[in-house]
Parts: sequence; C-alpha cells; structure tokens
Amino acid sequence: MATSRGPALGLWLVGIAIAAGGCGTSGNAARTSTAAVASTRSAEDTASADAAPSAHSFAWLHPARVPKGWQSVRLVGGATLAYPRGWSAMRGDRGTATAGLLDGHRRYEGYLNLTPRQGAETQANWRSFRVRHNAEEGERAVTLQASAAGLGFRVGRGACVRDAYTTATSTRYVEIACLVRGAHASSVIVGAAPSSDWQTQAPVIERAISAFAA
Repeated sequence: MATSRGPALGLWLVGIAIAAGGCGTSGNAARTSTAAVASTRSAEDTASADAAPSAHSFAWLHPARVPKGWQSVRLVGGATLAYPRGWSAMRGDRGTATAGLLDGHRRYEGYLNLTPRQGAETQANWRSFRVRHNAEEGERAVTLQASAAGLGFRVGRGACVRDAYTTATSTRYVEIACLVRGAHASSVIVGAAPSSDWQTQAPVIERAISAFAA
C-alpha cells in the first residue's frame, strides 16, 4: 500500500540494514522489533504531550491558484500537486506524485509528495496518525511541532501537522503534512526539507500546499 512519506533517500540504506539484520540471530530480530515498538510509543507520547491546538502555525495557508511558471502533476482522482521552477518531478509509488529540489550531491533540499488516502488516517486522528506513521517508517526522534484541523483549501478542508524527524542517514528534516478531503476523495500532501534549509524552503513548500487542489 502506498503511503505518503517524507524524503526517502535513506530508505535504500534502511532496506540493506534490515536485510543484513535478517541474516543474524533471532535475538537481533527481537531487539530490532522491541526498538521499533519503543520508537512508536515514544512518538505517540510526544504527540499526546503537545495537546494544545496550534492553528496560528498555519496562518500562512491562503488557498490560491498555481503560481505562473509552476508545473503541475494531476493524479487519476483529480488531486493536483504543483511545484516551482528548478524543482523536478521524480519517481515514486504508483498512483502518487513527487517533486524535489536536489543539491549538487543529489541530496534533497526540498521535497513534495501527493498520495491518495489509502490507510486508516482520518481528519480526527491525523495528528497522532502521522507521527506514528513516521516512526513506523523508521524515522527517529519524531517530534510534533504544530497541528490544526478544519483548515480551508482550494477544494475541501483538511487537517495538518508540522513535525520533525531524523532519517537513517542522520539528516534532520522538518515536514508539513496535510490530509485534505476533496469533493470525491481524500489525499495527503507532504512538503519537507532538511532543518538546515527549512527557513529557505518553507515559503516554497507553504505556497505549494496553498495551491493544492484535492
């Protein structure tokens, strides 16, 4: 099942690590499983601790048309992802859309992904679901920074979170992830960037999310 995720440069390395771990003893597997459960619980505790709504953190969200000169990718269900000049469309899971900005070393400076809702995520559980999902994907130190529900988009309404996490390559990312219900279906749009680039890339990511049409 395709799930909307953040930058996946470290996933290949994670896959190798998992495969290598599978060649070891069952004790290693048990320790890995225990660590994964502990990470998920820690992420859920972090989300629960930050119980106050933070809609002001999404005051930048002003639904608007796609800026002139931007490119767009439309999914079969009608949801559309827009991305700016200098960014490139990238391969992703079937039925999804991904765009990114890479530096000279092929590392993400900015990332956008659009995926149809396919799991148990809902407007009501989005804040806890997203944090738990990131932990289950192998991200570490997942921290919820802000969340809000009932936000207006070009088409439909949605719930958003802003969180931070560390990948298997030890890169710290900040992401904004929104679950938006449109006229016919719900979609998840994610924008992320390394924390060191966040101040530069956040306005672009926020503009892309503001232009999103579910």
